[in-house]
Amino acid sequence: MADREHNKRILLELLKRPGNANCADCGAPDPDWASYKLGVFICLNCSGIHRNLTEISRVKSIRLDFWDDDLVEFMKANGNAVAKERYEKDVPAFFYRPQATDCAVLREQWIRAKYERQEFSGNNEDPRDMTCSGCCEGFLWKRGKDNRQFVKRKFILSGMDFTLMYYTKQVSKGPKAVISIKDLNATFQPEKIKHPHGLQITYLKEDHTRSIFVYHEGTQEIVSWFNAIRAARFSYLKTAFPTASDSELVPLITRNYLKEGYMEKTGPMQREPFKKRWFILDSQDRKLLYFKDPLEAVEKGAVFIGNKEHGYKVTNVLPKGVRGSRWKCGITVETPERQFIFTCENEREQREWMEALNQVISKPMSPQDYTMEANVRRRR
Repeated sequence: MADREHNKRILLELLKRPGNANCADCGAPDPDWASYKLGVFICLNCSGIHRNLTEISRVKSIRLDFWDDDLVEFMKANGNAVAKERYEKDVPAFFYRPQATDCAVLREQWIRAKYERQEFSGNNEDPRDMTCSGCCEGFLWKRGKDNRQFVKRKFILSGMDFTLMYYTKQVSKGPKAVISIKDLNATFQPEKIKHPHGLQITYLKEDHTRSIFVYHEGTQEIVSWFNAIRAARFSYLKTAFPTASDSELVPLITRNYLKEGYMEKTGPMQREPFKKRWFILDSQDRKLLYFKDPLEAVEKGAVFIGNKEHGYKVTNVLPKGVRGSRWKCGITVETPERQFIFTCENEREQREWMEALNQVISKPMSPQDYTMEANVRRRR
C-alpha cells in the first residue's frame, strides 16, 4: 500500500525541479495542484478549468489528496518542462500566453488550445489559418455609442490591409468605420463591460483615443478574435520595424492598462469645480486618459506622463488653497507646462495611482514618446 506521507514528500520535492515551481498554465508561483493525466503542476484557479476537461485531465491536491505510487512515478517522469516541450512546441509568437491575473476566458481557452485541441503540439492537422494570418470575419455584439445598447455587427479584420472594419447595415453599403491596426489595442474587460467575454478595442482618431466595446457568446470565438487582432498587429509591427526582433515586438502587440479607476479632477486654474471622471493609465503610450464614465466611447482629455529627467513629477500633496473635492486623498502631477490636480476616494487608491504614475515617470522616453508628447500638447 502507498505511503501517503512519503509520496507527499516526493511530490513536494518535484516542485523544486526547473519549471515545476510555477503553474504550467498561468505561471502563478507555488502550485498546489497537479494533473495526474497530463503530468503538470498547476495552481488552484487553473485546476478548476482542468476539472472540466475530464476526458484529458484529472486533478489532485498535492498536499491534501492521497496519491498512489504509480501516479507519483508518472509525475516524476513528466512535469512542467516536459509538458511544455510537448504541448507548446509551436506556439506562434503573437499568441497571447495568459498570466495569473488574466480573466478566466483567456486562461480557459489557453488550456483548451494546449491540451484539448493540441493546437501547438505540431500534430494539429487543422491549424487556425485565419487567426495566424491576422484575418477574421464574423459577428460581434457591439455597444452603441448613443443608445448604449449592444447590437450585433459584422466585423472584418484584414491582416493584408492592416484594418479592422465594422458595418451597421449591409456590407454592400460600406463600413461604418475603418480602423487602422497601427494604433489599435485590444484588452479583455469583463468587469467593466459586465460580460465575461467583454473586449475593449481602442484606437486613435484625429489624435483622440476612441473605444468600442464588444463581446461574443462563445469563449473560443472571442479569444480567436483577440489573437487574430494580435496576429495582425504583429504583422504590422514587423513591417514598421523590420530590424526589431520578435522579443522586442511581442510586448508592443497589445497591453493591459496599468491602472484604471475613478478620481476627481479640477481645471487649470485650480479653482474650477471638481468633477468625477474615469481614468485609464496607458503605460505604453505614457498617457493618463479620462472619460465621463468607464464605457464612454471618446476620451474627454489626456495628460502626457513624461520622464522625471524632463520635468515630470508626481506627489501626494495638493497645492495650498485647493478646495472643493469630496475626496481628500490628493495627487499632483507636475509637467513642464502646468500642474494637474486629482483626488482619490481613499488612501489605498491614492497609493496605487502614485505607484503606477511613478512607474511610468521612471521609464526613459523613446523617440516615439516625444512625438506623442508633442501631439498631446498640440491638442490643448
